[in-house]
Amino acid sequence: MAVQIECRHLSKVFYDLSEGREVVALADFDLAVEAGELLTILGPSGCGKSTLLNIVAGFEPPSSGEALLDGQAIRGPGVDRGVVFQEYALFPWLTVQQNVEYGLREQGLPRAEIARRSAHYLRLANLEGAERRYPHELSGGMRQRVALIRVLANDPKILLMDEPFAAVDAQTRTLLQRELHRLWEETHKTVLFVTHSVDEALYLGDRVVVMTARPGRIKAVLPVELPRPRDPTSDAFNAYRREATRLIEEEVQIR
Repeated sequence: MAVQIECRHLSKVFYDLSEGREVVALADFDLAVEAGELLTILGPSGCGKSTLLNIVAGFEPPSSGEALLDGQAIRGPGVDRGVVFQEYALFPWLTVQQNVEYGLREQGLPRAEIARRSAHYLRLANLEGAERRYPHELSGGMRQRVALIRVLANDPKILLMDEPFAAVDAQTRTLLQRELHRLWEETHKTVLFVTHSVDEALYLGDRVVVMTARPGRIKAVLPVELPRPRDPTSDAFNAYRREATRLIEEEVQIR
């Protein structure tokens, strides 16, 4: 598979006004992500996971090094990248269908194409029948599904997901993980998924990138060679869990 996202010697330095000093969030970070890969990024709090995602999204520039998309330097946001945040970020005054169609209308697509895409993704996310409901009328899991398909409807090459399921309860989180896995298998999007959860990273990822404590570097890359859908109760999954947990705990102790 072709490399779609590449980070070369990427570093990011912030100035912390409260502490009056520079903070190195990422240091000499190298990563290559193949087209169609679902890559999960795991690490302790403050290790630069979200900073990495923001650089790839084009929301902020690196301090040094470079981030490339299809071999070209990332200079800013683009329709080729869709971002799903931890917060639902839905427009409360719009219905489910209107939220899904918002980006399509902003692109100026024909009405027929907007209707076709929104119907397709509402069906894909099992949200048929909820089209006229407003975000406050939905469960947390349903709101996050709407947020996800609103991004998918714009047909980006890449999904950038920043702990999108962290705010929901454990049962809903499991259902959303399964839903994302199903949608990924149907759409073949490239996905960068940031999480604090070892189980989530292993359940979803083709590979799991484990980061060091700040400044964020790659500590290890774990290819998850388990059949899909994965069984989190299996001995093989538990072996991966022990190894990933060990790597994270080392960083927490160091910090």
